[in-house]
Amino acid sequence: MIDRIFDEEHRIFRRQVARWVSQEIRPYADAWEREGEFPAYLFEKAGRIGLFAGGFPETYGGAGGDFRYHAVISEELARCGSGGVRAGLGLHGYVALPAIAKFGTHDQKKRYLEPGIKGRNMGAFAVTEPDAGSDVGGIRTQARRQGSDWIINGTKTFITNGVRAHFYIVACKTAPEKGHKGLSQIIVDKNSPGFQVTGKLDKLGWRTSDTGELLFEDVRVPAENLLGEVNRGFYQIMHGFQTERLAMAVGSTSAAQYCFDLTLTYAKQRKAFGRPIGQFQVNRHKFADMLTWIEAARQLTYHALWLYINGHECSDEIAMSKIFACEMAVKIADMCIQIHGGYGYMMEYEIQRLWRDLRIMPIGGGTTEIQKEIIGKSLGL
Repeated sequence: MIDRIFDEEHRIFRRQVARWVSQEIRPYADAWEREGEFPAYLFEKAGRIGLFAGGFPETYGGAGGDFRYHAVISEELARCGSGGVRAGLGLHGYVALPAIAKFGTHDQKKRYLEPGIKGRNMGAFAVTEPDAGSDVGGIRTQARRQGSDWIINGTKTFITNGVRAHFYIVACKTAPEKGHKGLSQIIVDKNSPGFQVTGKLDKLGWRTSDTGELLFEDVRVPAENLLGEVNRGFYQIMHGFQTERLAMAVGSTSAAQYCFDLTLTYAKQRKAFGRPIGQFQVNRHKFADMLTWIEAARQLTYHALWLYINGHECSDEIAMSKIFACEMAVKIADMCIQIHGGYGYMMEYEIQRLWRDLRIMPIGGGTTEIQKEIIGKSLGL
């Protein structure tokens, strides 16, 4: 692969991240999967090597640069052996922190972005509710202004980092009568009175990430915790979805490549009827198809990434990338299980975990169906 989109500084960063992943995550991934959680100290370890620094201003401890650093992180974490670790670190690094960096005040950046880059606190993006996922305008959580405070009431679910986060960027209705134009984002600290984590969800995949259910009962936070502009939350959330979807597309492509690599090695070693199973035409053609789909996803996704970092309108291209890369990765993981045969169905083989971890990708961050709606509406349909 020729990574024309990346500069030498990104390649140096990639080698650093790959080395850290191989030393600090992969050896422990199986144990963390059995335990159902990765240790919280991993955030601070990641902060020490500058995992979260790329793309953020040096003023707040960042390393400058653009979203390509986040793309590198997403690609390398896709090979870490645990989708839950990738989800936890990634959500913090390329969803929560960019929201603070883009829309936060200087004080908010000092309180949340600066320690977040160092891995000393953990962020969560609290949008989804029991009755409102892809329909962001249908959110029911409300925040009303009372003097110098906001009073928040509502519930959230499916929140990555939801159990262990130190702060939450909460989507609220501040002007319910305005529909999606009455949404705002408010930062809520975990120790805020009235805030509760009411449950840790049990999932098919991403077993090591803490996915939480949240309850807000008359949670009082200072007015200065408003992120960005009042009633502009919908547009801010859409910006956050852009980075999340792009990172998911990049990560899914890398994970598909990882599935391919594992399975190619297996097919060269596993024998049936006196020869390696990879030498049977049916399997050779499967590998040819998979490699073609992976490269197509990579080129489509890198094109969207190029448009994004160069400031072009690219919501359609990001939507296309998410559709194709995420659906493709699930299909490839499924094909790789088939090539593994019965062994692919066994928990001791990593390929089954990759399929389970990838199955959420066409759902999270805006379903495939929502991405098609985005593209369709841009056509005037």
